[in-house]
Amino acid sequence: MRVLIVTAGSLGDVAPYTGLGARLRAAGHRLAVAAPTPYADLVTGAGLEFRPIGGDLSAIRAATAGQHRSWTVPGAPGLVDFVRLGSRFVRDLGTGIAAAAGAETEVLLLSSTTAPLGYSVAQYHGIPSLGVFLQPTTPTSAFPPIVLGRRSLGGWGNRLAGRLGRRLAHRVYADASRRLRAQLGLPPAGLARLERGATADGWGVLHGFSPTVLPRPPDWPTGLDVVGYWWPLARTGWRPPTELVDFLTAGPPPVYVGFGSLADTRPGLHALVAGALRRAGVRGVLQGLGRAGPQPEGDLLTVGDVPHDWLFPRMAALVHHAGCGTTGAGLRAGVPAVPVPILADQPFWAARLVALGVGPAVLPFRRLDETGLATAIRAAVTEPGLRHRARALADRLAAEDGAGAVVAAVDRLAR
Repeated sequence: MRVLIVTAGSLGDVAPYTGLGARLRAAGHRLAVAAPTPYADLVTGAGLEFRPIGGDLSAIRAATAGQHRSWTVPGAPGLVDFVRLGSRFVRDLGTGIAAAAGAETEVLLLSSTTAPLGYSVAQYHGIPSLGVFLQPTTPTSAFPPIVLGRRSLGGWGNRLAGRLGRRLAHRVYADASRRLRAQLGLPPAGLARLERGATADGWGVLHGFSPTVLPRPPDWPTGLDVVGYWWPLARTGWRPPTELVDFLTAGPPPVYVGFGSLADTRPGLHALVAGALRRAGVRGVLQGLGRAGPQPEGDLLTVGDVPHDWLFPRMAALVHHAGCGTTGAGLRAGVPAVPVPILADQPFWAARLVALGVGPAVLPFRRLDETGLATAIRAAVTEPGLRHRARALADRLAAEDGAGAVVAAVDRLAR
């Protein structure tokens, strides 16, 4: 079948679908991936057809630069910013999805960032669609919603907050959905109504994270499943820089520090991180902190883009933003983590790392300081329990086949 995977957001919202697309292609399906233009090379490098759409989160990064606050919604201003900036993110996304799907697509696979609009595109073409989500979005009593914070409010409170989070998401997508349905000649329908219809029709969602990391809530409707991670496709022909190889062999395993593609690398961040690593008495590999690499600085090495599946297993610990993709890569490597969340779903996954016992504490990016970071790094490197649990969890992830579950689901749609 001709399958189109549609995703938007940051690098971590795109990379896992390269591995998923490759598995579907190997199963005999014709694959294309629709994603923001900055990730064209990532998709085509995996041997998949690329189709451009909007929804590049770099716009949000630019809009929030210098504010240093996390979208865990601390109050009304956070709610306003979430809706305002989110609406900008999805403004032209629906039009792009409709153009990318064209008339030849036979199955749409939709990420959590594209499903509110992609569902209408599938309806217009009369083709089956399936949710392939990297984040849980359905309200549940088991945990709080990913957009409203990381602390459990109890069963009743979590479900109520989940409904509020869903209403916020509807506000973000409402205008774009109305415009898209009018453009396609579909009858007006609010997102809540569309979701109720999808649930009644048994619309399926497969979640690309491990049930070991976040079990499927028992109060979720039938058809929502947690199947395991989809790993980004390994880069063929990639070779590590000589400076990086030499650095790794010159001493004990270092600590990785990187805050993802959306981090506002404020002035002084490099110095703060370097100071924390030196206080902790460890070597460090710094990625994406405003310097082109590789650049050695004594016991520190600043690098550019290095695949996480190669780099992370060689680290003593990881300091990262806890995006869904980076969190999964770190767990796969079996290495303890110090989560430093910035926005969106990152506080949620950061809290999971600590709850799983593979990280010492959550350090919000906006409150990061040298002393606290040094203390957390030292704990991640020296506490044997953290490393033991991280390795045990990695062994369990290695036995899972999340991509295989999606292949099976698409095959069922093809019958």
